[in-house]
Amino acid sequence: MNSVDLTIPVAEVIKKNPELKDILIELGFKPLANPAMLNTVGKVTSLKTGSKLINLSLEKMKRTLEFHGYEVIGD
Repeated sequence: MNSVDLTIPVAEVIKKNPELKDILIELGFKPLANPAMLNTVGKVTSLKTGSKLINLSLEKMKRTLEFHGYEVIGD
């Protein structure tokens, strides 16, 4: 089982698990579709912080990631 650490930058999470990009975009992380945003903001913003910025509950994100087979850490 792959793990997702909510405290590391989004760009690192996607580099480790590229298939997560589409899941995160569907959850509301729309700026990740833009490579420039992923390579700038994504390098300094964690999933935990990003979820607050887009008003996504950590619980919903965690449930979605677990549904797709990921172990969520750092919550």
